[in-house]
Amino acid sequence: MKAKKQKTTWQKVRKFFNDIHLWVGLASALVLIPVCFSGTIYVYNTELQEMFSAHLHHIEIQNGSSKKTIESLLQSLSAQVDGDITGVSVPHDPQGTFQFTVREKDSRSRFGTSYYMDPYTGKIVGTSEEKNAIAGFMRDMFSLHRWLLLDKIEEPLIGELSNRKLGSYITGTATILFTLGVLTGIVIWFPQKVKNWRQGLKLKLNGSWKRANHDLHNTLAFYAFFILLIMGLTGPQWSFPWYRTGLQKTLGTYQEPSGRGGGHGRPSPSNEKEEQPEKTLSLLPYQEYLDVADKHLDYTGDYRISFPKNGNDLVEIQKNKTGFFAPAASDRISLEPATAAVSDIHRFADQPFNQRVARSIKALHIGSVYGGFSKLLYFISCLIATSLPITGTLIWINKMKKKPSRKTKKKPQAVAVS
Repeated sequence: MKAKKQKTTWQKVRKFFNDIHLWVGLASALVLIPVCFSGTIYVYNTELQEMFSAHLHHIEIQNGSSKKTIESLLQSLSAQVDGDITGVSVPHDPQGTFQFTVREKDSRSRFGTSYYMDPYTGKIVGTSEEKNAIAGFMRDMFSLHRWLLLDKIEEPLIGELSNRKLGSYITGTATILFTLGVLTGIVIWFPQKVKNWRQGLKLKLNGSWKRANHDLHNTLAFYAFFILLIMGLTGPQWSFPWYRTGLQKTLGTYQEPSGRGGGHGRPSPSNEKEEQPEKTLSLLPYQEYLDVADKHLDYTGDYRISFPKNGNDLVEIQKNKTGFFAPAASDRISLEPATAAVSDIHRFADQPFNQRVARSIKALHIGSVYGGFSKLLYFISCLIATSLPITGTLIWINKMKKKPSRKTKKKPQAVAVS
């Protein structure tokens, strides 16, 4: 009988990582499939919402029409709503509607209600309170992605733990296991012989279905590795406070809770602005503020203006670049209401790298970090992520079928010696 070959160190290491990869994949497969599938759809949440509610976002321009001033639109809106108008979004697209945020007294939304206005006619074309099929569907996709739809069940399933938290814990744990699977997968992707590494880059679909399934799992995962790792590392922060704290400490952006409350006692220094005597609010035409913003932020973009409540407040303007490769992060500029003098300016590109990453966590997770370009990459990567638990399980089943049972294993026959 031939002696068994001793396994090399690399073979032992690869076997160890392969076992981890197998078991974390099997343990999280049933959760990851709906989480990744809903995430795939949610990548284009904004685009789908705008597509099915086009009347809220795009208008037809009549010949000879000119835009009304923001002041004129504000006056018209104030006469029709009962609440505080806190800001307006001004799109660069000439066919885009102006979106005013109104905090109404009886509104349940903590973000306020958005009123969409035709800037050429001053007509309100709709609000964010309008119900449509796609909005409800996307809310369900978000619920499936974050809480596995458990938030829709009223009675707690486990003790006093809310179903939303329970769903969040399950998806967060599955995402951590998914990240381990991604990291171990890239290790076992490398072949035992370095000269064969190119084989792992090829997708062969013209052979047997087992070979095609193996390549769909192995090769596609390799190409999507970087994006899958980013999604996996950023996701659990919405499930576990300890994970969010650890991520912030890793990035060097963690800040201890201030501990400030709304009780009695001597006001803290942070409230000094509130104690200052209130100035009379004197405003310039809002277009002048936008002109100043354009001088310092010289690029094509959309604006978000936050209206000052009194003379002590500044006019805050956020500006976002537009285009297929446009980053999600915005630049901010603060202006004196009476003079439009620049009080402060924050350019995203000027911030340290760790702070830019910290500010982009959500964009990095959902794929909007570089506009339509990154969304397309994330959409494809999410489709791959959805398929990985399925193709991986099939690989495991095929390997189990190949292993001969101990009972059926034939004993070596004795050889007669002449």
